Amino acid sequence: MELSNWAPEHSDALREFVAKGMSYSEAAQAINSRFNTSYTRSAALGRARRLGLTADDRRKPSMPTKPADLRDIGVPRASDFRMPALPWPTAPVFKEIKPPKLRCVAIEPRHLSLIELERGDCRYPYGGDEEGEAITFCGHPRRPGSSYCTQHFHLSRNPVELPEHAASPVSLRVVEAA
Repeated sequence: MELSNWAPEHSDALREFVAKGMSYSEAAQAINSRFNTSYTRSAALGRARRLGLTADDRRKPSMPTKPADLRDIGVPRASDFRMPALPWPTAPVFKEIKPPKLRCVAIEPRHLSLIELERGDCRYPYGGDEEGEAITFCGHPRRPGSSYCTQHFHLSRNPVELPEHAASPVSLRVVEAA
């Protein structure tokens, strides 16, 4: 015998309701009202399958499902609707774009690999534009507080801004008001 939390009288009621042609949802509601339980539609469906109740034991669907039956009641088929022929999309025409002229600095990079870089070396990258091309780095002494040397630091900033901020250290002093 199979272990389950369904009492035998609940299973008998499920057999009875399904034989009457009730849906599993309706059968679960009827069992819940009769025995003060809280079975769901899914629980009733699972129990019916374990009991061997087949879909043949239930009532037949109220709506016809075959296309011929649907035509009899006036339901149009999907093939009755025709879409107008749409023009085939053409490929867009692309204008040739000249590559932008890159800014450069008057410094000859040392072309160090990542492994060869030391703590104070500039990390400005070179290469890697082509597939399989190695990436190297500038390698010159870097600017304090930056990852780049002074030339590459200025190259990587907005050219409209001033390269150096004209700020001088000012010491403030508290003056007592009279």
